[in-house]
Amino acid sequence: MASLKEVRARITSINSTQQITKAMKMVAAAKLRRAQDNITQLRPYAKKLSQMLGTVSAGAETASESPYKQVRPIDRVLLIVVTSDRGLCGAFNTNVVKAALTLIDEKYASQARSGNVEIMPIGKKGAEAFQRRGFKVNTAHVDAFQSLSFATVRTAAEEAMAGFAAGRYDVVEVIYNEFKNAAMQIVRTEQMLPIVATEAPAGSAASAINYTFEPSEEEIITELIPKTLKIQLYKAVLDSNASEHGARMTAMDKATENAGELLKELRLVYNRTRQAAITTEILEIVGGAEALASA
Repeated sequence: MASLKEVRARITSINSTQQITKAMKMVAAAKLRRAQDNITQLRPYAKKLSQMLGTVSAGAETASESPYKQVRPIDRVLLIVVTSDRGLCGAFNTNVVKAALTLIDEKYASQARSGNVEIMPIGKKGAEAFQRRGFKVNTAHVDAFQSLSFATVRTAAEEAMAGFAAGRYDVVEVIYNEFKNAAMQIVRTEQMLPIVATEAPAGSAASAINYTFEPSEEEIITELIPKTLKIQLYKAVLDSNASEHGARMTAMDKATENAGELLKELRLVYNRTRQAAITTEILEIVGGAEALASA
């Protein structure tokens, strides 16, 4: 049985750890509130913009001529993997990395064998995971979360768009965690490029819309396509940011609960050890007294 000193040291250590996990949970909860507000406000705009682009570009000649809609044989692949900069958030980062590796194995295995799969990580954990596995990693935007803003994410989107338009990539996909609530994040894989035109179902309200273009269809679509692509990537990053704080809050809450359970067990062990020590001392005293009386 462990000594009283060892048990007391463990109790003190776990108490300190529990205080840290409680504080981290509170910090994550505060950050989650702001991050959740940001993604909640952006989603309706991003969804409407995407729907409008899909409806307008489905039958527009200008859109079909866009370099971002050119479908080519897939030889070179760019995967934008959105993770976090720090750990202590459960399986948040692991799930994204696993989803990206599964996508490569199932869809881009031949390209990976040829060394034509490039990873653009947003978040340090993704960069570290793919560098360890020997992938070609573009670390230009890995620090985006240190100053998260639309301008920061826009540079990553523009690089991916320029690479696709120049033929350096034949397809661009984004893997990220979509935020549902603090306890649930869903890993999503979305094709960013080439753009897939989506026609509204016949009879729906969207299909009945007759757009009037001002100043011209060509100018509007030329401006709309790049803006929509940037907004969609920004939405994915904001989703991931909110998911990270939710996952960390949940993980720290569970860690705090586990520390509490462990403290209960250790206090029980401490009391038992202390009682055993007291009983031993009493027996020694009684034995000594009896020995003196019989002498």
